Amino acid sequence: MLYLLDANVLITAHNTYYPLDQIPEFWTWVHHQGVSNRLKIPREIMEEIKAGHDDPLLDWISDAEIESALLLEEAVNIELVQGVVSNGYAPDLRDDEVEKIGRDPFLIAYALAAPGDRTVVTMEGSKPSAQRANRRVPDVCEVVGALHCGPFALNRALGFRTGWRTSR
Repeated sequence: MLYLLDANVLITAHNTYYPLDQIPEFWTWVHHQGVSNRLKIPREIMEEIKAGHDDPLLDWISDAEIESALLLEEAVNIELVQGVVSNGYAPDLRDDEVEKIGRDPFLIAYALAAPGDRTVVTMEGSKPSAQRANRRVPDVCEVVGALHCGPFALNRALGFRTGWRTSR
């Protein structure tokens, strides 16, 4: 299984529960999973992360070795992206709505490029009542048939553990 990360997974991890300077094991593990081809970030999502303000996460992901390990090196199938937008959001989105959904359709399209072998990982929670550009990634994945999970399910699936030990 290849796990495809949404930008919010790393941004939230760094800003809340796995800061780079406090839980370096997580970031080493993410890098290792990228090298092992179990976890990747599509180019469009990588660009979204790099568009953020200057902080330790931007420095970390901009490191050539890290970026190379995590970057999904393939072109998106534009027909899959169009299908995600039309079927998952709405076939008649206005320009402002397309801007609002951002690059999420690309992420989902990459998962659909190898159905059953790829999973979208996102922090977004399901909200089935949301419509059009307000749809959430898990709900769009459900509609179009893409596998999805949250970051803690990813951690369990790939066996993330810290190495902390008490010193007695």
